[in-house]
Amino acid sequence: MPDRPALVAHARNAIARGSKSFAMASTLFDRVTRERAWLLYAWCRKCDDIADGQDHGGALNPAGDAQARLSSMRVLTATALRGEPTGDPAFDGFGLVMRECRIPEQYAQDLIEGFALDARDWRPRSEADMLRYCYHVAGAVGCMMAVLMGVDPADEATLDRACDLGLAFQLANIARDISEDEAADRCYLPVEWLVEMDIPPGEHMKPWARPRLAILSRRLADMAAAYEASARHGTGALPPRAAWAVLAAAGIYGDIAREVGRRGEKAWDRRVVTPRREKLGWVVRAGAQVPGRARRWPSGQGRPASLWKRPGR
Repeated sequence: MPDRPALVAHARNAIARGSKSFAMASTLFDRVTRERAWLLYAWCRKCDDIADGQDHGGALNPAGDAQARLSSMRVLTATALRGEPTGDPAFDGFGLVMRECRIPEQYAQDLIEGFALDARDWRPRSEADMLRYCYHVAGAVGCMMAVLMGVDPADEATLDRACDLGLAFQLANIARDISEDEAADRCYLPVEWLVEMDIPPGEHMKPWARPRLAILSRRLADMAAAYEASARHGTGALPPRAAWAVLAAAGIYGDIAREVGRRGEKAWDRRVVTPRREKLGWVVRAGAQVPGRARRWPSGQGRPASLWKRPGR
C-alpha cells in the first residue's frame, strides 16, 4: 500500500482539480485535519466520478453499465475498509482516514446508496424524497467530516447540524445544476413541485417554463439558507480552526444558492460560481466569527422542527 505522504499528495491534487471552494476552505484546518479532509474528499470525488463517468467533476457521462460501476465502487470501498490495498490511492487513502478517525462505516454505506439511487435512474417524487437523496450524497459526508474534525460519533445533536450543512450544499448544487442535470437526463426537482407549477415531465428547461422554474430555484435557495443557518449552531463543538473552515465553506457555498435565487430566469445561462475575491471575503468574515460563535449560534438552541431529519433521528 502506498505510504501516507503519497496518498495525501494524490488527495491534495484531487481537491485542487475538483473543487476550488473546498480547496480554499481546507487550508484553514490544522495540518493533520487538512490532510484527513483531503483524503476523505478524494474518495468522495472518485466515487462520484465512477458513478457519473466524470473526470474530477467534469461533464456528466453516465452512459454504460451503471450497476457495474456501482458494484466496483462497493468492492473497492469494502476492501479499503478492511485495510487491504485496492490499487487506487483514492480508496487506499479513504481506508486510512476511516481507521485513523474511527468514522462509523454506516456513513460511507449511506453515501454509496446515493449513487445507487442514481444508478436506478431514480427521481424524487416529494420534497422529502429530494432531501433523503441530499442526505445520501452530501449529508452523510457532513457527518463524516464532523467526526474527522473531532466530534464524538455519539454526539447526535452536533452530527445533525453537520448533516444540515451537507444538505445546504446539495440543495445549492441542485438549484445551480438543473440545466446540466437535464442534459444528462436527470432531474432532482420533486415531481410534486413540477406538478404544482404545471410543468410536464422533461419540460422544465423549455423557455416557456423558465419563469416557473425560477420560482422553484428560489425555493431551493431559501431551503439551502435554512439548513445553512441551522448548521452554524454546530460550530461551537468544533476546534477553532475547524470552525473557521466550516464557517468559510458555509458562506462560500451559500453564495451559490443565493446567486441562483437572485438571477431568476437567467440562473442557467452561465454556471454560477463564487468569485475568488468573494471567497477570500468569506475567509476573513468567518475568521472574525470564530471567537463568538458559541454565543451567536448556541448549540442549545433547538433545531427547527420544520427541517428534515436524517435517518434514525
